[in-house]
Parts: sequence; C-alpha cells; structure tokens
Amino acid sequence: MGDNMTKKLFIITLLLLIIYIMIPRGKSLKVKQKNEKTEIRGIFISYIELNNYIKNNSEKISKINIDKIISNIKNNSFNTIYLQVRSHMDSIYDSYLFPVSKNIVLNDGSSYDVLDYFIKKAKQNKISVYAWINPYRIGSTFDKNSVYYKRVKDDIKIVNNTYYLNPASLKVTQLIVEGVEEIVKKYDVDGILFDDYFYPSNDIDFEQYKNDNLDIPIEQYHLNNISNMIYSVNKKIKQMNKNVVFGVSPEGNIDNNYSHNFADVKKWISEEGYVDFLMPQIYYGFDNESKPFIDVIHEWESLAKNTNVVLFAALAFYKTGVIDNYAKGGKNEWVENSDIIKRQVLLLRENSRYQGFSVFRYDNLFNREIQTENTIKELENLKKVM
Repeated sequence: MGDNMTKKLFIITLLLLIIYIMIPRGKSLKVKQKNEKTEIRGIFISYIELNNYIKNNSEKISKINIDKIISNIKNNSFNTIYLQVRSHMDSIYDSYLFPVSKNIVLNDGSSYDVLDYFIKKAKQNKISVYAWINPYRIGSTFDKNSVYYKRVKDDIKIVNNTYYLNPASLKVTQLIVEGVEEIVKKYDVDGILFDDYFYPSNDIDFEQYKNDNLDIPIEQYHLNNISNMIYSVNKKIKQMNKNVVFGVSPEGNIDNNYSHNFADVKKWISEEGYVDFLMPQIYYGFDNESKPFIDVIHEWESLAKNTNVVLFAALAFYKTGVIDNYAKGGKNEWVENSDIIKRQVLLLRENSRYQGFSVFRYDNLFNREIQTENTIKELENLKKVM
C-alpha cells in the first residue's frame, strides 16, 4: 500500500513538472530577456543639449555634465546614444572638413573633442554611440573659410532664411561621403544615423534638373538624388568597417517621405546596399485620429517583410504633457496619460520586426528645468519595463 502510494505521488509530481515546463512563460519574462540581450534602448542627444551642457562652460564643468548625462542614461537602463555630431555643417569632433560647432565653444573661446569624450565615457559604461548627422542643412550663416564651403560654395541654396546644400550636386554627395568617412576612420562609433532633412523645398535643384535634361519627373529626380547619396555613404562605410551600421530616421508618415522629404524608404528597405536599419519617427499617440500609433508601426512592418533591414522606432517623449493639435480628437492624450511611451515600448516588443526604440530627446527626460509632473511619471512608468 505504501509503495503504491509513493509511486502514484511520484507519477503525479512528474506530470505536474512536465505540464509546468510546457506552459508558455509570461510576457514579463520574455521582455526581460529581450531587454538584456538584443533590444536597442536609445536616446537622442541633439545640438540643443550640447548647447545647454557644454557651451560657455569650462572644460571641467562641461565634462562633469557629460558624465552626468552618461550616468542618467545608464541608470535608467538605456544602452545606446544617438549623438548629433553635425547639425549645421559643423562638427563636435576633430574635423578637416567642417568648422567647430558653436554649441561646444567653451567660456574661454576654446573647444575640445566632444565626440571622443562621449565615446570613451559611454564605452566605459557599455553604452553604444551612433554619430547622428544632418547631411544638408547649414543654417542661417556659414563659414566662408571652411573647407566644405570652398568645395561646394556654388551649391549652397537658401530656403526660408536657412542655407542648405543642393542635393542634386555630385560635389555635395562626395562631401557628405567624405564627412562620414572621416568619422568612421577616426572614431570608434557603432553606427551612423542620418535624419530626414533631405529636400527643404521642391525647387531647390530646379535649375540643375533642367540642365541635366532627364526624361523623368522632377519628383523621381529628387528621389534618385537622395538614394544615390545614401547608397554611396553605405558603400563607403562598409569598405572601411563592416561592423559600423548605417541607417536613416525618416518621417513616420510614409507618404510624406515621398511628397516632402524625397526619401525612397520603400526602395531602401527592400533592396540591398542602402541601409542596415530604419528608425521611423513614429511620433504619434494611440488616439491620433490621422495616424494612430498602432496603425503606423504595422505600416512600417509591412514594408520590412522579406528584408534584412532592421526596424527601430523613434518615440516622442517630447510630447509628454503637451497638447498635440495635429492629433485632432486625440490632442489631449499626452496630457491626460503618463504611460504612453511605456505602452508603446511593450507593443513594439510584441512585433518581431522591431529590434528596439529610441526616445526624443535627452532633456525631455532629465532636464529638471523643463520637467513636469507628467514627464516624471512617464519616465517612472517607462523604467518599470526597462
């Protein structure tokens, strides 16, 4: 009797153990594993942050500020920095082509290699650094003594009181390629990221379009010019270092990429040789009437099928606590909720095409002067799933 009961208990225990092993684990465990091993958890650091934490400070204080930035990023479980190294045809690094950015000039008029310092401190904390570049924008003024100006001065155009390089110029494309080559050669960056400032107007290159006398619509001409530049940049990067990835952060609205920015994202994501990743700016809430967040991530997912191009999502932390008039009926969503980014991250993790996200931008999370009760709560909720 005792032996039979022992045998029955053993069989029951064994069956329960088998059932437990076969039951799918909860989502929280799956998310934790993805966070630890594969997920990109990025944060944008723009020229605005550089202006706030470096400009007009001493070198010592500016480096203390950078150390604090790295500490905040690490302590909140982010693992990747998208650092704007060239926002207005300038540089925060040692460059032959571009003048020193005014955003890193210290209180004594000097400067130092900010990119180098960021990389060293980030690597010490196991944080990746991508060099974020605006390829065509110059700004309200330009340096006539700079190398880049002397090379492409005839290709500088003005649109709405801002100077830009002409995307149709082969000399401009070569300059952009050399600019990327300079960074990849000198610095231990993990990747290069371009934002979506491509064509500032539909007629910036109209004269060249006429001179080229091509039998294609001008819209296709624009698309071809940008795609040729993107392809050339990626080719140069891969020739130098195949471990350095290249990608673009296009507008989240796919149609606008074709009608305004002339970024042929469908081509880049479906054909070899253009990009390793795309990070669409999915700056929409769940209640956005025109572009609900869920619909947009699925639109990009559908483009990425049967391709090796990786998707990340740029998320709009800057909208936290702000009325979003473009969302129409959903304009108050970011004011009435403080867990939107958290829910967006969790939703992205349910989609295998997305390998991570990045939030825009650092100050909106950590600058105490602009923090609100809403942003603090949003960050606290995000931390719960990091």
